[in-house]
Amino acid sequence: MTTVEAKLEAAREDLADRDGVLVAFSGGVDSSVVAALAHDALGENAVACTARSETLPEAELEDARRVAEEIGIRHEIVAFSELESDAFVANDDDRCYHCRTMRLGEMLETAREFDIETVCDGTNADDPGAGHRPGLQAVDELEVHSPLLAHDISKGEVRAIAEQYGLSVADKPSMACLSSRIPTGLEVTEERLTRVERAEALLRQWGFDQFRVRDHDGLARIEVAPDELERALQVEFVETVRDELEGHGFDHVTLDLHGYRTGSVSPAADGEDESATDEPLVDDVFAAKSQTDD
Repeated sequence: MTTVEAKLEAAREDLADRDGVLVAFSGGVDSSVVAALAHDALGENAVACTARSETLPEAELEDARRVAEEIGIRHEIVAFSELESDAFVANDDDRCYHCRTMRLGEMLETAREFDIETVCDGTNADDPGAGHRPGLQAVDELEVHSPLLAHDISKGEVRAIAEQYGLSVADKPSMACLSSRIPTGLEVTEERLTRVERAEALLRQWGFDQFRVRDHDGLARIEVAPDELERALQVEFVETVRDELEGHGFDHVTLDLHGYRTGSVSPAADGEDESATDEPLVDDVFAAKSQTDD
């Protein structure tokens, strides 16, 4: 038995010893592996639950539905709004703590409705060492069980297990919530979240795989993976994305020549999957639409 197989078996036995579990389920690779393990161990006594809010792109909700069906696990969707929290809207360094507290609170309430004592999430063994993760504080405070972390399963091992289960998300890029596109200190509003979601939907339609559209109070800064940068510089794409994003409420549209970098609008890491990086200098940004001098 390999090390990964041993960890997998230990995590499965861990879940099998419980009367039932509810998995906080985003449809990403981490929570999908936990959902697959739970369904494998507990069958109908395992439930995947997705919290729907303004920060979750509709495309991600559809992915969650699809992957839950793929796994065969019961899937519940609950709705709430982070925008009801002034602390979340303020978008300070602890935004992810406030978000995760609310989101997991919905999971715990749903679990109680189903008489389920254990709520699990997809925190893996690499997450605690990946920079400032205020969301993990909420996991600890609410006593949510993290089987991947508990059994020392790393991100790479998670993907290997996902492949073993035949999950379509085994190679899916990480995806933090839409609020991670808004610089720390700039209020999170429904208007900003909506235009970011629409902008990223356009990039997805163009076939980009790893990207973000950062909203600098009306200036869109597009980040794409370095190996996709050449395609983003094509005139046809530049003209299309400029016109479309202006139509969605952005005043200016830029392409960041650094390429995609996690956490590039926050001094601290995003609670989901972003790591701390510095803001780019203005000279590093390529303007798809030049600002006209007065």
